[in-house]
Amino acid sequence: MFNLMAQGAAMLSQPDVIIALIAGTLGGMFIGAMPGLSASMAVALLIPVTFGMSGEAGITLLTAVYTSAIYGGSITACLLHTPGSAATAADGFALTKQGKGLKAIGVSTVASMIGGTISAIALLFIAPALSQVALKFSSLEYFLIGVFGLTIIGSLAGDNMMKGLLSGCLGLMIGCIGLDIQSSAPRYCFGILELQSGIQLVPAMIGLFSLSQVMFSIEDVAKGKHTVLDENAKNLTGSPVPTWKEFKPLIPTIAQSSIIGVLVGILPGAGGDIGSWISYNTAKNSSKHPEEFGHGSLVGIAASETANNAVTGGALIPLLTLGIPGSGVAAIMLGGLMIKGLTPGYKLFSDPTTGPIVYCIILAFALANVLMGVAGLGICKQVVKISTIPMTILAPMIVALSTVGSYAVRQSIFDVWVMLVFGFIG
Repeated sequence: MFNLMAQGAAMLSQPDVIIALIAGTLGGMFIGAMPGLSASMAVALLIPVTFGMSGEAGITLLTAVYTSAIYGGSITACLLHTPGSAATAADGFALTKQGKGLKAIGVSTVASMIGGTISAIALLFIAPALSQVALKFSSLEYFLIGVFGLTIIGSLAGDNMMKGLLSGCLGLMIGCIGLDIQSSAPRYCFGILELQSGIQLVPAMIGLFSLSQVMFSIEDVAKGKHTVLDENAKNLTGSPVPTWKEFKPLIPTIAQSSIIGVLVGILPGAGGDIGSWISYNTAKNSSKHPEEFGHGSLVGIAASETANNAVTGGALIPLLTLGIPGSGVAAIMLGGLMIKGLTPGYKLFSDPTTGPIVYCIILAFALANVLMGVAGLGICKQVVKISTIPMTILAPMIVALSTVGSYAVRQSIFDVWVMLVFGFIG
């Protein structure tokens, strides 16, 4: 193993792999920060680009884009309340309004970097053992995970659990729209052809979070408030890196959320949203000050972002060892692996031909998380200035980006209407 790892490290020093690593990390951060543009969309569009690249460089590009795009969503989630990470947006935007957006982005960056790096270590050393856990899950366990996810809603709804449960029921009703899986009979489509494929998650989320926030902001402008900052907000100076006093209470949460993220990642189809919400809920229930969650809790941001990026490495574990993708993005990457002649399985790690390539990809994935953290902290002081832009300028930009992002999912104007409807609901 260590011999193959050494060969993989030598491959990592090749110029094309280094370029792919840097380009994928920076490009993924930019894509993730754009409302409506997701990691899965970015990876799918980049697969044709990898045709002319070596196997190690091509897959390095895809994995770097994957992990950094997941993190990129936290930047605008904190600053603009966009749905890059819904759990992060709740506390991150609250801090931004208080003038502490720099600290919010700093904590999310550090937490994302640590969570992603820990998942890369898990991928490197314990991938075969952890992948076996995914095989133990049957339909019963997946059903119970679904029920568990619904019960979390009640505890996240603040003081009014009934509102949370009713919101969950409303979500289930909206999820029923479309063709029945068993009989293919249309449900709640009312003769509208586009509804047969169901309500798409991205346009609905953009409407509920981004567009609704724009409406609130327009109302504030009418009252004389010109930026997202509150009147008593402090200045935006200082360091984005959390001090030891701020970071020390986050350590147990980051460790706990990293484990949750990796374990959720290896479950096929679970994805980062489930990992971040489970971690957020766990952190809230174990906190001495649960009332702070949703109102600017650094612990909440750390829990969400650590798990979000820990899921990325976890999702690659069953992909590389069993050929079972742990997330939607991993499913797309499976195609990229096959194109490069890398057939997932235990032999992928031990074969003298493919082993060095796989270890090169895993090491590059770990480096991408570190580079992502360094780059993220480097741009914090610049991007946080978005919160000082007058809403009369910022609101039209958010609406334009949200419209483009909603349309880009399926190139359908119907999804734009879905975004508008959910914006008013939000």
